[in-house]
Amino acid sequence: MKLTRLHGQPCWRFASNRVQAFVTRQGGHLAPVRFHLPHGIIQPFSIAPWADEKSDSKLPPLLKSLRGDFFCAPFGGNDSNYLGKSHPPHGETANSNWKLESIKKSKTETELHLSLKTKIQPGRVDKTLRLRCGETAIYCRHVISGMPGKMNLGHHATLKFPDEMESSLVATSPVSFAQVLPVAFEKPSERGYSSLNPGALFSRLDQVPALDGSLADLSRYPARRGFDDLVMMTHEASPEFAWTAVTFPAQRYVWFALKDPRVLRSTVLWISNGGRHYPPWNGRHVNVMGLEDVTSYFHLGLAESARPNPISRRGIATHLTLKASAPLTVNYIMGVVAVPKKWGRVKSITNHPLGITLHPTVGRPVQVSLDFNFLYSKSP
Repeated sequence: MKLTRLHGQPCWRFASNRVQAFVTRQGGHLAPVRFHLPHGIIQPFSIAPWADEKSDSKLPPLLKSLRGDFFCAPFGGNDSNYLGKSHPPHGETANSNWKLESIKKSKTETELHLSLKTKIQPGRVDKTLRLRCGETAIYCRHVISGMPGKMNLGHHATLKFPDEMESSLVATSPVSFAQVLPVAFEKPSERGYSSLNPGALFSRLDQVPALDGSLADLSRYPARRGFDDLVMMTHEASPEFAWTAVTFPAQRYVWFALKDPRVLRSTVLWISNGGRHYPPWNGRHVNVMGLEDVTSYFHLGLAESARPNPISRRGIATHLTLKASAPLTVNYIMGVVAVPKKWGRVKSITNHPLGITLHPTVGRPVQVSLDFNFLYSKSP
């Protein structure tokens, strides 16, 4: 299948009757994705504003491709070496060139299969992205094999929000622990600015301690223009699944993500609203939020996540232990659904034989047709 150059990167295209999607060869970044809803086409994922510019040769491949969702192994900055090995930011999976294995099409579904042979921590990662006819969901599967040892990992879904203050409503399934990044996320001395109080604990997304002594509302976005912040929330492990969701009332849709909380234990919110004034950000990366489902110690990298840390001492997993004899399958479902204009924040999500139901704070529940059992299935 021929590659298409889009927003500065060679991409593979795959599609169904309701979804058209592109994946970059470099880093396997998923975007743009166009979902066909009854009232029009929506594109929820962010694409870096410098994507079509000539980039600095020293810029990590990750930042050259930066868009949509991508798989990170190991997740985070990885500034520290671990066992004598140095990983790039968010790992080889987010930076290296993937290989096309196949694109399979049938009357009911389309599946794109990519693979990557890792070199730093030798092994293989297989990425499959599946679309089903009549649905507005993307089924993501990553299978890690032949790579024994500790690994922190996760998805890095990044959404672009309308340029309307507090216009969109962010929600998650119940959490057992939530904290602002314990160290400064951005430093004014390095032309970066954050607004939240480092290390602050919180129990409600709309009451997060800020540096100025106020309580910030992270459940409404965009907000706090001129600042970039990062928090992490750990989901309860006992439910059958965990979720994140964003309601876009004016655009009349909800974006959602579903996961197995035993595999992806936490959610990192990267709130990027013009707080970085160094290249290539230059204060122009605004109205963007990463809703990143991970097993990790914040975004600090493999070394910090594999070693004992304040979160792991609470009994919360910040890494997984991979076995050469048993490949790890990470399943993830992202999708969108149309909702009435006066529909509220997602209060809960329940599953049923034909898919899921989104229950709002205002309005009637909305059903979504999808294969919920995919979350717990293994690779063929």
